[in-house]
Amino acid sequence: MARLLHALVLGLVGAGIVHIAVLLLVPSYSQRDAWSVLSEHAGSYVMTRLDPPGAPPLIGSIDPLFDAAACRFDLGEGVVRVHGDGEVPYWSISVYDRTGLNIYSFNDGSTAGGALDFVVATPVQMIALRNALPAEFDGSVFVEADIGEGIVVVRAFAPDGSWEPGVSAWLQDLACTPH
Repeated sequence: MARLLHALVLGLVGAGIVHIAVLLLVPSYSQRDAWSVLSEHAGSYVMTRLDPPGAPPLIGSIDPLFDAAACRFDLGEGVVRVHGDGEVPYWSISVYDRTGLNIYSFNDGSTAGGALDFVVATPVQMIALRNALPAEFDGSVFVEADIGEGIVVVRAFAPDGSWEPGVSAWLQDLACTPH
Protein backbone atom coordinates (compact mmCIF):
# COMPACT_ATOMS: atom_id res chain seq x y z
CA MET A 1 0.00 0.00 0.00
CA ALA A 2 2.87 2.36 0.84
CA ARG A 3 4.41 1.75 -2.59
CA LEU A 4 1.14 2.61 -4.33
CA LEU A 5 0.79 5.82 -2.31
CA HIS A 6 4.41 6.73 -3.07
CA ALA A 7 3.87 6.17 -6.83
CA LEU A 8 0.69 8.28 -6.80
CA VAL A 9 2.40 11.18 -5.00
CA LEU A 10 5.37 11.07 -7.40
CA GLY A 11 2.98 10.99 -10.37
CA LEU A 12 1.04 14.00 -9.10
CA VAL A 13 4.21 15.98 -8.42
CA GLY A 14 5.55 15.12 -11.89
CA ALA A 15 2.28 16.12 -13.55
CA GLY A 16 2.28 19.40 -11.61
CA ILE A 17 5.80 20.20 -12.79
CA VAL A 18 4.89 19.47 -16.41
CA HIS A 19 1.76 21.63 -16.22
CA ILE A 20 3.67 24.56 -14.70
CA ALA A 21 6.35 24.28 -17.41
CA VAL A 22 3.70 24.28 -20.14
CA LEU A 23 1.99 27.34 -18.66
CA LEU A 24 5.29 29.20 -18.51
CA LEU A 25 6.03 28.36 -22.17
CA VAL A 26 2.63 29.42 -23.56
CA PRO A 27 3.47 33.14 -23.93
CA SER A 28 6.61 32.47 -25.94
CA TYR A 29 4.82 30.15 -28.34
CA SER A 30 1.61 32.17 -28.68
CA GLN A 31 3.53 35.16 -30.03
CA ARG A 32 5.07 33.06 -32.82
CA ASP A 33 1.99 31.73 -34.57
CA ALA A 34 1.78 31.72 -38.37
CA TRP A 35 -0.37 34.86 -38.48
CA SER A 36 2.16 36.87 -36.44
CA VAL A 37 5.14 35.64 -38.44
CA LEU A 38 3.47 36.46 -41.76
CA SER A 39 2.32 39.88 -40.58
CA GLU A 40 5.93 40.74 -39.63
CA HIS A 41 7.15 39.95 -43.15
CA ALA A 42 4.38 41.27 -45.40
CA GLY A 43 1.00 42.96 -45.41
CA SER A 44 -2.31 41.43 -46.34
CA TYR A 45 -2.80 40.19 -49.90
CA VAL A 46 0.94 39.70 -50.46
CA MET A 47 2.20 36.23 -51.38
CA THR A 48 5.12 35.54 -49.06
CA ARG A 49 7.54 32.63 -49.45
CA LEU A 50 7.52 30.44 -46.35
CA ASP A 51 10.86 28.95 -47.37
CA PRO A 52 12.80 31.84 -48.93
CA PRO A 53 15.78 30.60 -50.98
CA GLY A 54 18.99 30.96 -48.98
CA ALA A 55 17.20 31.81 -45.73
CA PRO A 56 15.68 29.81 -42.89
CA PRO A 57 11.98 28.95 -43.25
CA LEU A 58 9.55 31.46 -41.75
CA ILE A 59 7.39 28.66 -40.36
CA GLY A 60 8.73 25.30 -39.21
CA SER A 61 7.86 21.85 -40.58
CA ILE A 62 8.40 22.70 -44.24
CA ASP A 63 8.73 19.58 -46.41
CA PRO A 64 12.07 19.75 -48.30
CA LEU A 65 10.47 18.60 -51.57
CA PHE A 66 7.83 21.33 -51.48
CA ASP A 67 8.18 25.07 -51.84
CA ALA A 68 5.46 27.13 -50.18
CA ALA A 69 4.00 30.63 -50.19
CA ALA A 70 1.24 32.16 -48.07
CA CYS A 71 -1.10 35.12 -48.23
CA ARG A 72 -3.06 36.70 -45.38
CA PHE A 73 -6.52 38.03 -46.21
CA ASP A 74 -9.55 39.69 -44.63
CA LEU A 75 -12.95 38.71 -46.03
CA GLY A 76 -14.41 41.80 -44.37
CA GLU A 77 -12.78 43.74 -47.24
CA GLY A 78 -14.32 41.49 -49.91
CA VAL A 79 -13.62 38.12 -51.49
CA VAL A 80 -10.04 37.03 -52.11
CA ARG A 81 -8.84 35.49 -55.35
CA VAL A 82 -5.61 33.53 -55.70
CA HIS A 83 -4.49 32.71 -59.20
CA GLY A 84 -1.40 31.97 -61.20
CA ASP A 85 -0.25 31.00 -64.65
CA GLY A 86 2.13 28.27 -65.68
CA GLU A 87 2.57 24.71 -64.57
CA VAL A 88 4.39 22.82 -61.86
CA PRO A 89 4.44 19.04 -61.30
CA TYR A 90 1.93 19.29 -58.43
CA TRP A 91 0.41 22.01 -56.26
CA SER A 92 -1.93 22.06 -53.30
CA ILE A 93 -3.76 24.80 -51.46
CA SER A 94 -5.00 25.07 -47.91
CA VAL A 95 -7.19 27.79 -46.44
CA TYR A 96 -6.75 28.40 -42.71
CA ASP A 97 -8.59 30.68 -40.33
CA ARG A 98 -6.61 33.14 -38.24
CA THR A 99 -6.05 30.56 -35.48
CA GLY A 100 -4.56 28.01 -37.88
CA LEU A 101 -7.59 25.73 -38.24
CA ASN A 102 -7.67 24.17 -41.72
CA ILE A 103 -10.93 25.23 -43.38
CA TYR A 104 -10.47 23.83 -46.88
CA SER A 105 -7.82 22.01 -48.94
CA PHE A 106 -7.56 20.92 -52.54
CA ASN A 107 -4.95 20.28 -55.22
CA ASP A 108 -4.34 20.52 -58.94
CA GLY A 109 -6.44 17.40 -59.56
CA SER A 110 -9.51 19.28 -58.29
CA THR A 111 -9.46 21.95 -60.99
CA ALA A 112 -10.12 22.13 -64.71
CA GLY A 113 -6.81 21.60 -66.48
CA GLY A 114 -4.79 21.96 -63.27
CA ALA A 115 -4.96 25.76 -63.38
CA LEU A 116 -4.60 27.55 -60.06
CA ASP A 117 -7.54 29.96 -59.80
CA PHE A 118 -9.78 30.07 -56.77
CA VAL A 119 -11.90 32.47 -54.77
CA VAL A 120 -12.55 32.45 -51.01
CA ALA A 121 -15.79 34.10 -49.85
CA THR A 122 -18.13 34.16 -46.87
CA PRO A 123 -21.61 32.63 -47.31
CA VAL A 124 -23.15 36.09 -47.82
CA GLN A 125 -20.48 37.04 -50.38
CA MET A 126 -21.04 33.72 -52.16
CA ILE A 127 -24.73 34.51 -52.63
CA ALA A 128 -23.81 37.89 -54.11
CA LEU A 129 -21.30 36.20 -56.46
CA ARG A 130 -23.91 33.70 -57.63
CA ASN A 131 -26.29 36.54 -58.48
CA ALA A 132 -23.70 38.49 -60.47
CA LEU A 133 -20.62 36.42 -61.32
CA PRO A 134 -17.74 38.58 -62.60
CA ALA A 135 -16.33 37.38 -65.93
CA GLU A 136 -12.85 36.93 -64.42
CA PHE A 137 -14.23 34.26 -62.06
CA ASP A 138 -15.58 32.01 -64.86
CA GLY A 139 -12.95 29.28 -64.37
CA SER A 140 -12.44 29.73 -60.63
CA VAL A 141 -12.97 27.20 -57.88
CA PHE A 142 -15.08 28.72 -55.10
CA VAL A 143 -14.38 28.14 -51.42
CA GLU A 144 -17.10 29.16 -48.99
CA ALA A 145 -15.59 29.92 -45.59
CA ASP A 146 -17.44 31.41 -42.66
CA ILE A 147 -14.35 33.23 -41.35
CA GLY A 148 -13.26 36.86 -41.11
CA GLU A 149 -9.51 36.68 -41.59
CA GLY A 150 -7.41 33.82 -42.87
CA ILE A 151 -4.32 32.52 -44.57
CA VAL A 152 -4.00 30.77 -47.91
CA VAL A 153 -0.99 28.47 -48.23
CA VAL A 154 0.10 27.26 -51.67
CA ARG A 155 2.57 24.38 -51.86
CA ALA A 156 4.32 23.29 -55.04
CA PHE A 157 6.27 20.08 -55.57
CA ALA A 158 9.89 20.37 -56.71
CA PRO A 159 11.02 16.75 -57.29
CA ASP A 160 14.69 17.69 -57.62
CA GLY A 161 16.99 20.70 -57.87
CA SER A 162 16.40 21.15 -61.60
CA TRP A 163 12.75 22.03 -60.91
CA GLU A 164 13.58 24.58 -58.21
CA PRO A 165 13.93 27.70 -60.44
CA GLY A 166 10.66 27.00 -62.26
CA VAL A 167 8.72 26.26 -59.08
CA SER A 168 10.17 29.35 -57.37
CA ALA A 169 9.21 31.55 -60.32
CA TRP A 170 5.70 30.06 -60.36
CA LEU A 171 5.22 30.79 -56.65
CA GLN A 172 6.65 34.30 -57.08
CA ASP A 173 4.14 35.06 -59.85
CA LEU A 174 1.06 33.98 -57.87
CA ALA A 175 -1.44 36.77 -57.22
CA CYS A 176 -3.54 37.15 -54.09
CA THR A 177 -6.03 39.95 -54.66
CA PRO A 178 -9.15 41.28 -52.92
CA HIS A 179 -12.29 41.85 -55.00
